[in-house]
Amino acid sequence: MRLNLRNGLSRPIAAIGLATLAGAALVGCAAEEPVEDRSGEVAAADECATADLPLKKDGVLTIGTDSPAYEPYFVDNDPSNGQGFESAVAYAVADQLGFSADQVEWIKVGFNSVTKPGAKDFDFDINQISITPEREEVVDFSAPYYSASQAVIALKDSPAAEATSLEELAGFKLGAQTGTTSLTAIRDVIQPEQDPLVFEDTNIAKQAMQNGQVDAILADLPTAFYISAVEIPKSTVIGQFQYEGGQADEFGILFEQGSELLPCVNGALEALEDDGTLDQIEQEWMSDSVSVPELQ
Repeated sequence: MRLNLRNGLSRPIAAIGLATLAGAALVGCAAEEPVEDRSGEVAAADECATADLPLKKDGVLTIGTDSPAYEPYFVDNDPSNGQGFESAVAYAVADQLGFSADQVEWIKVGFNSVTKPGAKDFDFDINQISITPEREEVVDFSAPYYSASQAVIALKDSPAAEATSLEELAGFKLGAQTGTTSLTAIRDVIQPEQDPLVFEDTNIAKQAMQNGQVDAILADLPTAFYISAVEIPKSTVIGQFQYEGGQADEFGILFEQGSELLPCVNGALEALEDDGTLDQIEQEWMSDSVSVPELQ
């Protein structure tokens, strides 16, 4: 996995951008001021002395995430234990910025509230938040640190588990967590015959699938693997897909708009990529997608 430091600073081949979506979002909006994409801003290490970083609390790096915090991104619903992909990434970034583990403070921030405009109580938030043009209108993002396909989970004995295409899936009752790109993918890519059910969180969506309220649910691929392998062994990941044009979801660290900390975090991510730390964290915590069929 390579970072995609946009705005021309770096654009490695393996990183999959959302340029097509961004362009579509701006069609017909020529009269409006273009949204500034800050995800490519990188500060040099000597510009990011720990004592000079703009923080919510002096000497403390405050990081937000949702509750519950799901595996494989966080383990035991405890972001502070350093276990899980995003917890490990957050602590690695903190270390690059000069913070010890006991100088990191986690706060709970609901997924739906984190992408709303306005000042934030955290320095940054990490929570499988996909970078989209709509969100970039009200918050800022780091360079992407992970790319993931959408995945479909169904009970093994459900007729939906036999679906082999997006067209076949369109005939089933589908569901996803509110405010997520999974819900957007249902509506925009699958375009089901029935309106999807919308759930407050993924736990409720999983329960609805087990109760027969929906035939299948959507989540990012690593989450789908964990659901089928650990949480609901009677379920299966029936396939994965990306947006039209082959775009995967790109996860970015989220900041309040105009945050002066963002370039330093991008510098930390770049250093973690260059020394192989990000790849090591990904290999430890994230599942391989090769065996999951592509739905078209």
